[in-house]
Amino acid sequence: MAEGRVVRTVVSVSDRMLSGRQLAALLTPPAEGRFGYRELARAVRETLLDGRVALRMRLPAERELAMALGVSRTTVTSAYDLLRESGYAHSRQGAGTWTSLPEGQTPIGPAAFQGDSGSVVDLALAAPEAPADVMALALSEAAAELPRYAAAQGYHPYGIPELRAAVADRYTARGLPTRPEQILVTTGAQQALALALALLGGPGDRVLAESPSYTNALDAMRGQRLRITPVPVTENGWDSGLIDAALRQTAPRLAYLIPDFHNPTGRLMPDEQRREVARAARATGTWLVVDETLSDIALDVPAPSPFAASAGPGTGEQIISVGSLSKSCWGGLRVGWVRASSRVVTELARVRITHDLAGSVLDQLVAVALMGRIDPLLPGRAAELRRRREALVTALARHLPEWHWALPPGGLCLWIDLGRPIASQLAARALRHGVRVEGGARFGVDPGTHEHRLRIPYALPAEVYETAAERLAAALEGAPARISDPGLPDWVA
Repeated sequence: MAEGRVVRTVVSVSDRMLSGRQLAALLTPPAEGRFGYRELARAVRETLLDGRVALRMRLPAERELAMALGVSRTTVTSAYDLLRESGYAHSRQGAGTWTSLPEGQTPIGPAAFQGDSGSVVDLALAAPEAPADVMALALSEAAAELPRYAAAQGYHPYGIPELRAAVADRYTARGLPTRPEQILVTTGAQQALALALALLGGPGDRVLAESPSYTNALDAMRGQRLRITPVPVTENGWDSGLIDAALRQTAPRLAYLIPDFHNPTGRLMPDEQRREVARAARATGTWLVVDETLSDIALDVPAPSPFAASAGPGTGEQIISVGSLSKSCWGGLRVGWVRASSRVVTELARVRITHDLAGSVLDQLVAVALMGRIDPLLPGRAAELRRRREALVTALARHLPEWHWALPPGGLCLWIDLGRPIASQLAARALRHGVRVEGGARFGVDPGTHEHRLRIPYALPAEVYETAAERLAAALEGAPARISDPGLPDWVA
C-alpha cells in the first residue's frame, strides 16, 4: 500500500542483538553503585521479566558489556553463567548468548471460578459503566431517528453518514482535519484493529508491538500468525532509540502503538517522541496502527491531540487511527472506528464485508447522540475516575504496602510492581479468594515476561476496592510456600 515499500523482513529473530551500551542503559544498578556478578545477573533477569529486553535477543559479548559497565570481564562471564544455569539465557559455542526463560514459565489465562460468580470482585475489565442519564437521552433520540433508517435495507458497511460525519468533526475539533470519507465505523475498536491487521499483514509478516500491551490486540496478531517484535514500555515510557533500532533491524510491515494513557502502564507519549516514531516508521515503510481508545480518559493532564496531528508533515498517509466509545461512554455499545486515508478506508471496508456486512444502525444512532454530548460528559467522568483511583490506591497502600506503582496521568489502570515474579500464581489464588485479576504475563509479547506485575483497573465503584485489597492480601499471605520467587541458583563461581 505504501509507496517505496522496503523489504518486509531483513533479519531473522536470532540476529536481533543488543550492544553493550544499550544493555547497560537498561540495567538498574545496585545500591552500592557497582555491579558484582550476582547483581548483574539479577539486573539482566529483571529487564527480561519486565519486557525491557525481549526473548531470543542476543546479549552483548562479554568484553563489550564489561567495558560498557566498567567491570571486569570475569564479572560478566560469571553473570552469564548464572543466567544460563537458571534458564534465563542459553549459548551456542562460538555463536553468542541469547535471552530465554526457564522451562515451564508461561503466562496463564483467566482461571474458571467455581461457585457464585456474583461474589467475585472482577478487576480484569478496564471499562466503566454507562452514564445512565446521558444514555437514556441518547436512546430516546435514536428511537426518534430509527424510522427514517428503517424504511431502507439497513446495511451501511462504512457506517451511517451521520456517525461518520460526527467522528470526523471530532477529529477536526481536536486538531486533525478529517473528512467523513476518512472514517470507517466498526463494531468496536477490536474489529477496527482486526481489519487493519488483515489488510496490512499476512502470515509470517513482522509487526512491532509494545511490551506490555493490550492483551486482546496481541492475541489478534497471533491469530493472524504475525511475528511480533516487542519494544518495551516502562514506567518511564518509551525509548525512541530502541523503537528506531527495532524498525531498522526488522522493517516490520506494521506497528501497533497505544500512545495515549497506554494500556496497561498508563504512560502518555510526548509530542516530540511521536514525531520521532512517525519519522522512523516512514523511513522503513512501516504502517502505524495507533490505538486511541483511551485518549479521552485524561485525569491529570489535558487530553492529547490525535497522534496523526502531532506526527509531522509527510507521515499521515501511513497512520491508521483506531478509536471507540467503549471507555469514554460504554463498552456495551460496541461502536468503534478507523480514521485513515479514504483509499485505506475503502480497502478496509472491502475486508470488513467478508466477515461482517455492517454494524447495528440502532447502536450507531445512539452513538451519534452521544458524540454530541461527549465533551460535557467527560469532566464528570474524569472526576469520578479520579475518586475511584484514589480509593484503589488508598486500599492497596493499607493492605499491601510492599507493592509499588507509578500514578498514571490518565487511562483506567494501575500497573502494579509486586517486587517478585509471582503474578500468575497470585492471580490463580486470588480467584479462589473472590477476586479476579490479571497477571502481567497476559500483557507481555513473550511468554513469562512481566511476571512481577499486576494490572488493576479503577473502573469499578470506589467502595469495592477495600474488599478487593483485603482479599488480595489474604491470597498473598495464604500460601507462602507456593508463591515463591524462583530467583537465581544459590552458588558461587
